[in-house]
Order: sequence, then structure tokens, then C-alpha cells
Amino acid sequence: MTVETLALAPPPRCWVPRGVYRPQADTGLLRRAMRREGISDRTDVLDLGTGSGLLAVEAARLGGRVTAVDISWRAVAAARFNALLNGETVRVRHGDLVDAVPGRRFDLVVSNPPYVPAPDDAPPRGTARAWDAGRDGRLLIDRICDAAPAVLRPAGTLLMVHSHLSGVDATVDRLAAAGLRAEVVDRARLPFGRVLRSRLSWLRARGLVADGTADSTTEELVVIRAEHA
Repeated sequence: MTVETLALAPPPRCWVPRGVYRPQADTGLLRRAMRREGISDRTDVLDLGTGSGLLAVEAARLGGRVTAVDISWRAVAAARFNALLNGETVRVRHGDLVDAVPGRRFDLVVSNPPYVPAPDDAPPRGTARAWDAGRDGRLLIDRICDAAPAVLRPAGTLLMVHSHLSGVDATVDRLAAAGLRAEVVDRARLPFGRVLRSRLSWLRARGLVADGTADSTTEELVVIRAEHA
């Protein structure tokens, strides 16, 4: 199914403070995929790296029992505020990915992690934590792939969005190695944003972007869906 085939209701109202990732095209792509999962009042949902909390609020609006996690206290505050703003119940936890929900399992795990390749492999600081993810863009993607089987119920599903610059095949293969069956269920191509435009020379030098091609200043976003094999 392509992103154009499913009409969406207006998104939840969303306040985004400075330093918290503002919902963009990747958020919308994951939101569409999430709405296809048949969330109900019997669905336990985990939003890893919730940021503003928009996806968590959307899942709650669909009836899910939602837990949202972020390592940023500012994001935790934003997610809590946005749940209240929309009249929804979301349990928001501060912590490092699944460490914030020890021993718990979920029917649906969603994540829009930082995935932008960065020249510096050091852990990002400040506002860059919302998008920078190491030289290969996989600083958190790999950790989510490895952790997913332990937090998914036997019939549970993982939905994760990221750029082709971060290695789509690598994600599918890593999920398979972790015991999950994974596939790309949505794609969308869009122009580079401000951060990628500022790194164009570095991306070309690393071979992540081909110079002089039609796709040299666009990225493909994908949603990967995974479940126990």
C-alpha cells in the first residue's frame, strides 16, 4: 500500500518546544502505517523516542493503551502536555529506549528514531540529538532492531521509519537476525531538508549521495514493518 491510498483525519494538536523534533514527513508516513494496524482498546502501544508525542497521542486517540519514552526531559514534558492538550491518556516515561519499560511487552512498537548520518561519531548533544545518529545514521536504529524481539508480544508488530541514507537493507537484515520477519511497507521521496543540505559535500564524499543524478538532493523515507517470524 502506498502513502496516497489511506486518507487521514487531521493530526492531533501539537506544541513543540525548542530542542524537540518537530513532526515532519517521516512522522506523517509512520502515522499512516500505524493507523493500518487496527489499534483498539486492547492494544498496548510503545512509542520509542516519542519527541513531541504526536504519534503516541494518535495511538491513544485510536483507543490504544499507550506508553511513550524519550531520553530528553524536554520531550517528556512536550509529550505529556500534548496528551493533555488533546484530552488523551498517555503514560510518558523518561529513559533510554526500552530501559524505561523493563520487563514489559507490547502489541505495537512504533519509532521515528534519529537517523541522519553525521560527520561526528560522538554522541550528539543539544538539539542535534533529535536527528543526528552517527556516521552511518544507525546509532539508535541498530539498538531498536536488537531490542524489538524482547518487547514485542508473540503477535506484536514493530513499525520504524528512517531514510534510505541509513541503510534500509541493513535494517531488514538486522531484524531478521534478531528473529523478526521484516519488510518495507511504505516509501516516500522528498527534497533534502536543511540539515542534509548543509552536509551535501560530506555525503557525496562518503558515497551516500551520487553527484549529478536526479536523486542527488532527495532522500527516500521508508516504513519498515516487522513481526516475529
